[in-house]
Amino acid sequence: MKIQHHGRYDYSPIIERPDFTWPEGKRLAAYVALNVENFSFGEGLGHTPTSPGPPPDQRNFGWRDYGLRVGIWRIFDMMDALGLPLCHLLNAAVCETMPQIPARIRARGDEVIGHGFTNSESQADMDEATEAAMIQRVTDILAEHCGTRPYGWMGPWIAETLVTPDLLKEAGYTYVMDWPADDQPFWMKTRSGPILQVPYPIEVNDSPAMLSRHQPATDFHRMILDQFEEMIELSAKQPLVFGLSLHTFVAGQPFRLRQIRRALQDIQNHPAFDQVWITTPGEIARYAAALPEGTVP
Repeated sequence: MKIQHHGRYDYSPIIERPDFTWPEGKRLAAYVALNVENFSFGEGLGHTPTSPGPPPDQRNFGWRDYGLRVGIWRIFDMMDALGLPLCHLLNAAVCETMPQIPARIRARGDEVIGHGFTNSESQADMDEATEAAMIQRVTDILAEHCGTRPYGWMGPWIAETLVTPDLLKEAGYTYVMDWPADDQPFWMKTRSGPILQVPYPIEVNDSPAMLSRHQPATDFHRMILDQFEEMIELSAKQPLVFGLSLHTFVAGQPFRLRQIRRALQDIQNHPAFDQVWITTPGEIARYAAALPEGTVP
């Protein structure tokens, strides 16, 4: 068969790239991402902890809703106690019916990243006009409720159409997180100029680890630490990005929250923690975009 290519970026092995450092000479940039997702009742796509129930499937809807009613508030409190920032992959629908959530995000000074209107739909199913309108609607809602418009985007279900990067660039976005192809930021081509891809973890991510692969919370604790410790060592050769991805209805369950807190405390107590830039994807994107031309592939 003939191999098709997306045409968005060229092959660039990490061993052949110019070296650089993060701010203050740090070698590892680290962030925690919280997926804040809202779902339509009785229809559309939805996460499940076991298997779908018969319509309207109030059991799984209620489990997802737990994340917004309970889980997110415990995650906020945990991150406050640890003194760590969050970035929020935020469904715009949350802002319209749950204003307490964007208010807490604003109070914390956290970054907001566009994440569609609801996770009950995938933008991969949209035509270009519908997708463009959805992106603009989400941008406007988040700007109104969060105090500033988002400049980063990750689609619901990490899904795209063939023109998503083009539409995001044209809507004023400067970076995306949909392409888990690297441990460093890299430039992608669009019909209106380049847009940056910032690394986002689909492995060190509570949903696929504990829901799809059925790994226990104790395994996820170990995964977080193994990823961090290995990346600290690897960052001596190349500056890297460590991300941890959480969902309100997964990480917000008490038994999981305890393991995640322990992992984050272990990271903060690690002997090499002073080599880590604790940041957000937006700060990573801004710093990478300002590096000398040719540094970022």
